[in-house]
Order: sequence, then structure tokens, then C-alpha cells
Amino acid sequence: MKQLFLIALLCIGQPFIWGQTQAEEVAKEKAALPKPYNTEEDGLAKIEELLVECQKQNKKLLIQIGGNWCVWCLRFNHLVTTDKELKKILDKKYIYYHLNYSPENKNEKAFAKYGNPGEKYGYPAFLILDKHGNLLATRKTEDMEESKGYDRIKVKKFLQGRLN
Repeated sequence: MKQLFLIALLCIGQPFIWGQTQAEEVAKEKAALPKPYNTEEDGLAKIEELLVECQKQNKKLLIQIGGNWCVWCLRFNHLVTTDKELKKILDKKYIYYHLNYSPENKNEKAFAKYGNPGEKYGYPAFLILDKHGNLLATRKTEDMEESKGYDRIKVKKFLQGRLN
């Protein structure tokens, strides 16, 4: 009976221990990744500023919505800014901006104008604007996720405008 009790206790406790370890791994990963979101920035003003630059450079504005609290947001940013091929595509086609959404700054003016697909899809989510500020697309990232990161080929297609 004691053995049976011990086995049951181990079975019940294992998911809790695994969950704690997983949370610790995510916290460690988040601490190591760059934090691209500015929690104090007026997102709408920054978007308007970047659209002027988009017109000069004839590029689209790729807005990644999320926050430094979101490991998936940080993972995406890390992938597209460190993978040489993805970075080249990103830099050629877009100006890349991180629009903060957090308890400290919900950027309500920006989301009132452009919407917040993150509320529907989760974070990160994307807005793609043409150089004049017209909304071309919204995008979730769930279909690009793979294991604890992103599928590089799917991200490449997304950046090239071919992931539907």
C-alpha cells in the first residue's frame, strides 16, 4: 500500500515539477533575448514617423504587436534579426516596428486606428501597412510556430508575402 501511495504521489507531482522546470526555462530564455518593445513610446506617433520613412524608402511597415513579456514575440524578433537571409528580406521590403501592448502601455490610440489582431489571435500578431498607412494585412503567427520557435521556411514565405 505504501508503494502504491508513493507511485501515485510521483505520478501526480511529475506534471507540476515539469511545469515548474518549463516555466523556469522560458524565464531564462526571455531574460537572454533582446527586448525590442519600448513600453513608454506613443505607438501611433511612432507609426506616423515611420510611415514618412517608408515613403522615402518605398517600403511597407511591418508592425509586430506584443511586448517584452511575450517569449514568442522575442523569439520571432530574434529569428528575423539574426538569420542573415531573413534579415536581408526584412530590410529590403519593410521597416520593422515593435508596437507595445502591455499593462504599462496599451497604445490605445494606435489600436483604435489600426485594430489589434493580437486580441483575436494572440501575440505576436502583425499589421502590414503600405507606405501611405493603409492596412494591407493582419497576420497571426500560430501557423509559423514550430516546437519552441518558428519554422524558418514559413517565416521566409511570410516576409516575402507568400504565406496565406
